[in-house]
Amino acid sequence: MSRPYISTRADGPEHTLWFETRPRHLAGGGDPRHVTQALRAAGWENHSDPEYPHVVLASPDHRHTVALEPETSSYTAWWRIQAHGYQDGWYTQFGGNTPVEILAGLTDALLKPVPKTAPEIWPTLAWAGWSYERNEHGNETATHPDNLLSLRHDVLPDGKGHFWKAEATLPTGLGGHERIWHAYLDQRMPPHLFAAFSQALALDEPVQRCHYDVPHSHLVTQERGPRGEQLALAHEARLKTIRTAARKARRTALAAQTAPSTTAAVPARSR
Repeated sequence: MSRPYISTRADGPEHTLWFETRPRHLAGGGDPRHVTQALRAAGWENHSDPEYPHVVLASPDHRHTVALEPETSSYTAWWRIQAHGYQDGWYTQFGGNTPVEILAGLTDALLKPVPKTAPEIWPTLAWAGWSYERNEHGNETATHPDNLLSLRHDVLPDGKGHFWKAEATLPTGLGGHERIWHAYLDQRMPPHLFAAFSQALALDEPVQRCHYDVPHSHLVTQERGPRGEQLALAHEARLKTIRTAARKARRTALAAQTAPSTTAAVPARSR
């Protein structure tokens, strides 16, 4: 039985006019498949309920999960990423207007081996032109040159904990701020994931959006971008690279499990 054609936002990019949009942190959420299909290409399992508007993915070892559950407001938490474990578990969440290209800085890092060392966060942002402040309480803040995007590291008043928060805000003119998107990052998240996220924040490359598919069009500039066919090919190349890396990682892990022990046998002592 043939399926009826239904035009949806899940259609491919081939029949859409795309525009290079700057700055990326104000470009809106974008296509979530930039994140979800990359995880699926790496072997993550789909645990979504097909009759409920959400996406729930789990890593092959069930160590990590990513959930996308759109809410009525794009300013609330849509994305939730979690590591499950009593000692080393952590949790992070992102608002609906968080650009998927920034979010992918974190999720792509989940698919790669843990590096021996992670780059420092503040120097990465400083090299991109961000300002940095540290107050007498130990709270740290880096701010984008446009003063709309910031990354904060706050210490709790009792000194027994701390948390990270990234957010893009718009001044209201009355001394307050309107939130565009936010990210809450658990203090227990591994350092290399913090570094990957901060590197994604620091990038200045444009992202591809439709002409009217941005939450605050007056805050961005848009120029005619690549054709939809080019974007489709680039996306497939991204997925192919991830599949290849995942297969290589599985072969390496299997080889390590089946490798014979190198411990020399101790000869039995004769009577």
